[in-house]
Amino acid sequence: MTSPDMQAIREQVSSALIEDLGGELNASNDITANLIDDNVQSKATVITRESCVVCGVAWVNQAFALIDETVALQWHVEDGDSVAPDTVLLTLEGSAKAILTAERTALNFLQTLSGTATVTAFYANLLADSNTKILDTRKTLPGLRYAQKYAVRCGGGQNHRVGLFDAFLIKENHIFSCGGIDKAVERAKSMMPGKPVEVEVENIGELEQAMKAGADIVMLDNFTNEQIQQAVALNKGQCKLEVSGNITDERLKSLSQLGVDYISSGALTKHVQAIDLSLRINLA
Repeated sequence: MTSPDMQAIREQVSSALIEDLGGELNASNDITANLIDDNVQSKATVITRESCVVCGVAWVNQAFALIDETVALQWHVEDGDSVAPDTVLLTLEGSAKAILTAERTALNFLQTLSGTATVTAFYANLLADSNTKILDTRKTLPGLRYAQKYAVRCGGGQNHRVGLFDAFLIKENHIFSCGGIDKAVERAKSMMPGKPVEVEVENIGELEQAMKAGADIVMLDNFTNEQIQQAVALNKGQCKLEVSGNITDERLKSLSQLGVDYISSGALTKHVQAIDLSLRINLA
């Protein structure tokens, strides 16, 4: 997830525009924009009303290109840039109708992905003085999995598994259905050698079982700080340790001092507060 998938971006933006245009990718379906003469040319600027980490350049580019590829975009920032309030992010020039038709879809992506990148940067900064890394989860907005995971990278975080296909994450119900931690891990390693195998545990006894079974990563679910310290001492670097559950701003700093490898938080992608953006238009 270090760079955006352009095919996926085209599909996401196309779907969003079709949703906005009544079921087809046809700009003439924007009845309000049709009030404007076809020959009216405009300039526009996109600014942020608040500080943020920018993410979503490719999505914005695609939104305007799908409506009118002659609209010229000049970016003054890049994905991953930290900017102050009232910063001009983008300047546009072209058909006023096209700019206004693509505007909301473009800004929806930009404000959402910048929101994800911004909160990730906040969390990452709290861990800056440690070796502990912040991870995202699969708790993403439907249809925006890859986009949000890219935004997490832009904000300085790292990605957990992308989906159900690229790594094993053996949880309580998997353990029960497989007949135990040892059997689940053994089966995972025999089925797909080389795929990461992670086990979620709820107490020290389960941690010991997961370590003995050869898990690559153990997720300490809702452990207290005291339990985490005990787990780190017991593990002695045998496997990677991840902390999850009840992750708050206030607790994050203390967790970073306990010697775990990762802290994962669904808040990076599910509690998204969109960045306040504005597009201002004037005649060219």
